[in-house]
Amino acid sequence: MDGVLVAAALASAFLHAAWNAAVKATPRPAEAMAGQMIMAAVVSVPILAWTGLPDAASLKWVALSSTVNAFAVATMLRAYDAAGYGVVYPVGRAVSVMIVLPMAALLLGERMGPAAIAGVAMIASSLALLAASACGERGIPARGLAWTIASGICIALYVLCDAQGVRAAQSALAYGCLASIANGAVMAWRQRHLGNPVQLVASFPVVTVASGFASMASYLLILWVWDQGPIAPAAALRDTSAVFALLIAVFWLKEPFDRLRVAAVLLAAAAVPLLRLG
Repeated sequence: MDGVLVAAALASAFLHAAWNAAVKATPRPAEAMAGQMIMAAVVSVPILAWTGLPDAASLKWVALSSTVNAFAVATMLRAYDAAGYGVVYPVGRAVSVMIVLPMAALLLGERMGPAAIAGVAMIASSLALLAASACGERGIPARGLAWTIASGICIALYVLCDAQGVRAAQSALAYGCLASIANGAVMAWRQRHLGNPVQLVASFPVVTVASGFASMASYLLILWVWDQGPIAPAAALRDTSAVFALLIAVFWLKEPFDRLRVAAVLLAAAAVPLLRLG
C-alpha cells in the first residue's frame, strides 16, 4: 500500500475510535448512535448537492450497505448490553478482519503477498489480545459472544459492499454522502420509538454533532482508500481503531495499561510496515 493510503486509513481508524468512545460514554448509547448518524446525514446533504449523485451502478451497493449497516449497529448494541465495550469492539473488529481477507480474494480477486497477510493476521491477533485484556477472568457470556460474532460478520459484509460501491461510483465523496444519508434515514426510522430525528440529535448535542462530523470524515477517508488501494489491508488498518480506543482510554481516561494491552499495541504497530510492504 502507498504510504499516503496507509496514513489515511490510520487517520480514519483514529476518528472512528474517537466517535465510538464518545457515543459509548453517554448514558444512552442507542440514542447517541442514532443522533450522530442523523447528524452525519445532515452534513452530507449540501455536499451531495454540490457533487451530484454517484454513478447509477453504485446505487444498489448504497442500498445493500445501508441495510447491512443497520443490522451491524443493532447487533453491536445488543452485544454491548451483554458483554461490554472492551470485549465487543475488538472481537467484532477481529472477526471482520478475518472475514474480509478471504472474501476479498474470493469475490474481488485481490491477492496479497506474505507480508500483507502477516500484517492482517497480526492486527487480528492484536484485537484478540485487547479483548482478552478486557475480559480478564470474568469470561464472556455466550449471548454476548454470539451477538459480537454477528456484529463482526455484518461489519465485514458492509465493508465489502462499500468497497465495491465506491469503485462503481466514480466519486468517493458522492458515494459517501449518499450512503451516509441512507444510513441516517434508516437509523432514524429504526429508532423512531426513541424520538424524532431532531430529538435524537438533541439528546446529547455536543456528542452527536462532534461525532457526526468525525464519523463522516472517518468514512470518507476509508472510502477513498478502498477506491485507490486493496480492500483487506486497508480494512485491517481501519480496524486498528480498537488500538486507538485503548490509547484514548489509557492516556485520557487514565485506565490501566497491562501486559496484554502493551503486546496488542506493539503487534498493531509492527503490522503497519508489513502492510505497507505487502
